[in-house]
Amino acid sequence: MSRPAARWRPLRAPDLAAAARLAARIHPDYPEDDAVMAERLRLCPEGCFALAGDDGLLGYAIGHPWRARAVPELDTLVGALPEPAGAWCIHDVALDPGARGRGAAGEVVGLMLDAAARRRLPEAVLVAVGDAAGFWRRHGFRPIPEAAPPGYGAGAALMVRAVPDPS
Repeated sequence: MSRPAARWRPLRAPDLAAAARLAARIHPDYPEDDAVMAERLRLCPEGCFALAGDDGLLGYAIGHPWRARAVPELDTLVGALPEPAGAWCIHDVALDPGARGRGAAGEVVGLMLDAAARRRLPEAVLVAVGDAAGFWRRHGFRPIPEAAPPGYGAGAALMVRAVPDPS
């Protein structure tokens, strides 16, 4: 039996409830208030994506401009994006287990890097939690000595990579 097709599209406000349910299931150790995702969507809609399948939302990704080599605290409203920004923050990527292994995560990394390049940001930054560091390394991210905010837990690694030149 083949798995249903899924494609990345812009995340929209009506998707937020399904994304919050997915977040609670995929990232139970890193809870965030629903208002955090809603704020990121409002502040940077071009950095928010939904993996839409025939049966609904199979994943989401949240990104936005931020300060170089830093990420916002977990479960924190930021109020506004920094001007000027020094990096593109990949705040969250979550995929339903049934949607994994088909290249969707790699595709959304490309979408995030494209968004960063359009803003002419030199690097992308994120916190790798759990066993995700290997995935991010395969996509060019490297750990840096700066510490991740404490809310991300022990073993969390702040990682960066250069953003390809858009030209």
